[in-house]
Amino acid sequence: MGSIQYGGSDDSIHIEDRALAHLKVVIATKLRRNESFTLSWKHADGDPVGRSTIWLHPSIPLRFTFDDAEAPQLNAKWIESLMHSANSSGGIALVDEIIDAPPE
Repeated sequence: MGSIQYGGSDDSIHIEDRALAHLKVVIATKLRRNESFTLSWKHADGDPVGRSTIWLHPSIPLRFTFDDAEAPQLNAKWIESLMHSANSSGGIALVDEIIDAPPE
């Protein structure tokens, strides 16, 4: 389980490593373009039940921490789906991974 530390808060946002690796690509792309946006997610198991949203801005410190030492192979379709939501008025919504069915 990875985490995001945002701003000066001591609270961490807990997100599974694979999902966090994909989010990192989308978030870094948006911030590199100097774009602000929201990020929404359902709380991880073990955290209080519910969901949260934060406003991401290029001037606010952001740190990604991963439990796995190796970066996963990224799924371009999942990144595309996350980027599409990031460009919407609702901001990034952490959606489940899109997995292509194997050809029959």
